[in-house]
Amino acid sequence: MTTARANAPIIIKRKKIVGGGGHHGGAWKVAYADFVTAMMAFFMLMWLLNATTETQRKGLADYFSPTISVSRVSGGGEGSFGGDSVQSEMTMIKNGSGAAQDKHTEEDKAAGQSGVSATNAGDGQGDPGADETAMMAALADRLSGRAGESMVSEDLARHIVTRITDVGLIVELFDLPGVALFAEGTATPLPLMTELVAVVGDVFMLTDNRIAINGHVRSEPLVRRDNPVWDRSSDRARAAHDLLQAGPVPDARVHRVTGLADRERVTANPMAVRNNRIELILLREGK
Repeated sequence: MTTARANAPIIIKRKKIVGGGGHHGGAWKVAYADFVTAMMAFFMLMWLLNATTETQRKGLADYFSPTISVSRVSGGGEGSFGGDSVQSEMTMIKNGSGAAQDKHTEEDKAAGQSGVSATNAGDGQGDPGADETAMMAALADRLSGRAGESMVSEDLARHIVTRITDVGLIVELFDLPGVALFAEGTATPLPLMTELVAVVGDVFMLTDNRIAINGHVRSEPLVRRDNPVWDRSSDRARAAHDLLQAGPVPDARVHRVTGLADRERVTANPMAVRNNRIELILLREGK
């Protein structure tokens, strides 16, 4: 008996104890932390979209990608920096009022409200039409007062928009709600129109370029068999021509007078009074 027990094999049983929250371990904590972080970022994004303006959102986009010019106007603030960041000179972000001061290119230079860059308005080197463009920019500034001296009063200036294109300097005279330039439905100019054309004529007399006149009217609310918009726009263009001739501008300088009806609108609403306008164009050479 004693000998049998002594010869019996000895069996050792090892029990493995697993701790740390059972068979799941601690991995669920990491997953939960990632979920909470993602939700926090999501709600932060939703809050920013609701609490910021479009300009501020563009500024935020520029902040996270400073080497890419996302838009011509960078930065959404309105403080002392005007929306710029302290890195703006290093990252070459365009701010709409001029390029970075270091290594700027010609296209980065500001064009201003007249649409003419400082290079184009200079001594004319490199661009044959630069001198002519500079001259037109100076005339546009005289009408708008950007040069420090305006030839028109504030009441008249509300009806004037100038822009420089490949065709020339376009001076647009337009109606405002409740303030028309022609009698309703006719081509009879009102005193305001007479005064506007006289001012523009005085400015055009500072150069010898030829002049074109375009008439535009708004669409009629009713469909008619004989649509009057063509005749009306042509009659108003001719009336503007007569007013221009009544001043110092000689008739020989007028190159063409055109009525364009309601075919070239400036607003989405075809019947808006803003579409009633006369364009006095100081033409470039050869146009």
